Amino acid sequence: MKAAVVTDFTRAPRYADFPEPTAARPAELVVDVLAAGLHPRVRSQADGSHYTSAGTLPMVPGVDGVGRDATGALRYFVLDEPRLGAMAERTVIDARRSIVLPPHADPVAVAAAMNPVMSSWLALAHRARIEPGRSVLILGATGSAGRMAVQVARRFGAARIVVAGRDPERLAQVAARAEAAVSLRGADDEVAAAIAHEAADVDVVLDYVWGPTTAAAMTALITARPDRGAPLTWVEIGSVGGPSAAIPSAALRAADLRLVGSGQGSVGTREILAELPAMAEAITSGEFDADAVPIPLADVERAFADPALAEARVVIVPS
Repeated sequence: MKAAVVTDFTRAPRYADFPEPTAARPAELVVDVLAAGLHPRVRSQADGSHYTSAGTLPMVPGVDGVGRDATGALRYFVLDEPRLGAMAERTVIDARRSIVLPPHADPVAVAAAMNPVMSSWLALAHRARIEPGRSVLILGATGSAGRMAVQVARRFGAARIVVAGRDPERLAQVAARAEAAVSLRGADDEVAAAIAHEAADVDVVLDYVWGPTTAAAMTALITARPDRGAPLTWVEIGSVGGPSAAIPSAALRAADLRLVGSGQGSVGTREILAELPAMAEAITSGEFDADAVPIPLADVERAFADPALAEARVVIVPS
């Protein structure tokens, strides 16, 4: 069969032959893949930089997708860091890590939206445990997952949302769904001051940026906080601004700050699977904008390499 095959972590996956999958365990199913999302998580998987990478080559990337099983049912599935991922004509799934979708579900929309929805959904539901009426700051709101986080936060009842991002056009788009917006362009201290001005009293921060920007913003926000005894949950989800942030110790002592991460490992598999039906229902009902860009499997190398597609919700579909 054909697949997106990684043979070198320094090069984009190529359209090539790969061995046919077989189901070896009772819970396994071979499915025809109809759509597989090219998320930032998949990009880091394909270049070997993700913290779960085992460094084994060759491999097929893709951590989730929509496929059709032998009975004709549509299934959304999540894969567990496999050598054979979702970006192939067929793959093997664990039926226990999948859900059956309604027959009318759009595979491309589901594959485009589930992963970015999941990042903020799990962060808000399981790491921040947000309650309706709270306020949220989204750092990195112009990325694919960050843009979706604005919609997810509103679904969870956020009364005030502040968005912060670098891309001016996308920031203007997400600002239409929020109460305030801050540009992340400029010196870190200037950005931090702007964030503190707009978001000093937020209850939750969803951080897709990290790095120096987060370190500066956290210090400024806590310093400006009108009530430092009010709980603040800072959820680290992504690290587009850098893998580490120099958080001053005073920031942890000067406020009721809870700094947590959200990702594979910090939220258990059982909890993730329990949330999938509600997420799928919200997507298939049109509650979230998928904004999918379908690309044929045969063009997978371009999908990974084209800078114009770096922030798009690319979905790999059959050629």
